[in-house]
Amino acid sequence: MTIRFEQILADGVAECSYLLGDDASGTAAVVDPTPDVEIYLETARKYGLSITHVFETHIHADFMSGARELVARLGGAPALCVSVEGGAEYAFDYTALRDGDAFRFGDLRIKTRHTPGHTPEHVSFFLYEGDKEEPWGVLSGDSFFVDSVGRPDLLGEGQTEELTRQLFDTVQEIYMALDDGVIIYPCHAAGSACGPDIGDRMSTTVGYERAHNPYAQITEFDAFRETMEQDAPPVPTHYPRLKKVNAKGPEVLGNLPRIPALVPEKFAEAMGGGQLLDTRDMLGFGSGHIAGALNIAGQPEMSVWAGWLLDPEEPIYLVTETDGDVDRVLTLLWRVGFTKFGGYLAGGMGAWREDGREMRQIPQITVQDLKAAGDRVTPLDVRKGEEWQGGHIPGAEHAFLGKLREAMEDLDRSQTYATYCASGFRASIASSLLAAHGFEKIRNVPGSWKAWTAAGYEVVCPD
Repeated sequence: MTIRFEQILADGVAECSYLLGDDASGTAAVVDPTPDVEIYLETARKYGLSITHVFETHIHADFMSGARELVARLGGAPALCVSVEGGAEYAFDYTALRDGDAFRFGDLRIKTRHTPGHTPEHVSFFLYEGDKEEPWGVLSGDSFFVDSVGRPDLLGEGQTEELTRQLFDTVQEIYMALDDGVIIYPCHAAGSACGPDIGDRMSTTVGYERAHNPYAQITEFDAFRETMEQDAPPVPTHYPRLKKVNAKGPEVLGNLPRIPALVPEKFAEAMGGGQLLDTRDMLGFGSGHIAGALNIAGQPEMSVWAGWLLDPEEPIYLVTETDGDVDRVLTLLWRVGFTKFGGYLAGGMGAWREDGREMRQIPQITVQDLKAAGDRVTPLDVRKGEEWQGGHIPGAEHAFLGKLREAMEDLDRSQTYATYCASGFRASIASSLLAAHGFEKIRNVPGSWKAWTAAGYEVVCPD
C-alpha cells in the first residue's frame, strides 16, 4: 500500500499544513491546520483515511489555528496533540507532546523532537519509514525554512536572547547534524514574516540548505545573533494577539463565520457601528466607494493586511465585487482570526449606487502622469524598508503601510500624495486609509513600482 503525504498551502498567510498517513492502516494525521478545515476532510476522504491525530508544531502567531475546529468537525475523535515543552500552557483539552514521543500510521512513523528558538515549546516531526533509524523527512514548523530560519523575537525583548541561543543550537545541533538527503517541509513559504527572506520553494533538503542557507552557514553565535537582529522583518500587529488566541483555544464555529446580507438602507444604518472593508479591485474602489471604507482587495494577501490594520473586536461590514465572493473573503479573514461580521452589502456597489447614495472617489494616476507632475505631486512609498532601500521614485517619501497610521502625523495634509508600492495592491490600501483619516489630496498609482521601472524612468538607489 501507499504512504500518503499532502502539503497544503494557504495563500496569503503562506502557511503550509500537512496531511500524512498510510492507506494500509487507513489512519492519518494533520499538522498545523488552518481554521478552514474542509480541505483536510476532503483529502482524507479521497484517500479513504481516518484522521486520528491533529498535531501542532507550536503556538502560532501569524494565523489562527484550526486544530480545535478540525477535531470538533470530526466529533472530537482525533487526539489534539500540542507541545508542553518550555512550560507551554493551554486553556483547552489536549494531549501533551514531549520530546521523543512517537506515533505510528501504518508504515509511517512520526517522532517528536523539541526544536526551540522560534518559540520555547516548538517541536518538529521527524518522518521515518517503518522501523528504519534514519528519517527521510522533517516537518520543521517555524524552526527551519527554505533559505531561512524562524525568527526568535516574537515574544518580546526579555526572551529574545535566550530564544536566539536556542534557535542557533537547534539549527546547528539538530538540522545540520542530519544527512544531506533528508527533506525539509516547513510551515511557511515565501511571503511569511515568521522568518527573514524565506525562499520561494515549498520544500528543500538538508544538503541544499547546508550549501546555500546563509543562516545555517553561520557557526558562531554572536554573528548569528547580529544577523538575526539585522534581518528581522517588521512584526505584524496581529501576531501578539493571535499568539494569545491560539494558546487560549480559538472558538469553534463549525463553518464559516456568520454574516447577514443587508440591503443598502440597512447597511448604511448598521455600518457606523463597526469597520467598513471594501474588497474590490483598486480601480473599482477608486471610481466610487462608501466614505470611510478601507480598500483591501480580495486577494490572498488580504489576510496579512487585514491582520495588520483591522480590529478583531469590532464587527466588519463587507463590500465585495459580487455576492458570490463573500465566502472566499470570509475564509481569508478567518485565517487571521476575524470572526465578528456585521453584514455585507447585498448587491454590492451597484445596489448602493442605484439607491442614490453618496460615493467618494480616489483618483488613479498613471506613472506617466506622475512623472509629468514633477514636484506638484509627492510620491508616497508604502513598501517595506528593504524595498525602499532597493530603489525608489525620485522625490518620494517613505511610510511603511503597516505603520502608516502612526506616520500620518508627520505627513503634510496640504500636499498632494500619490501612494505606490510594488504593484498597487498595498498602495490602494494606503490611499484608502489616508482618505478615511481626512487627507483630501490623495492619488493612487496602479502598477506602482513595477510600472515605473517598466517605463524606464529614473530611480533612486540609496547607498
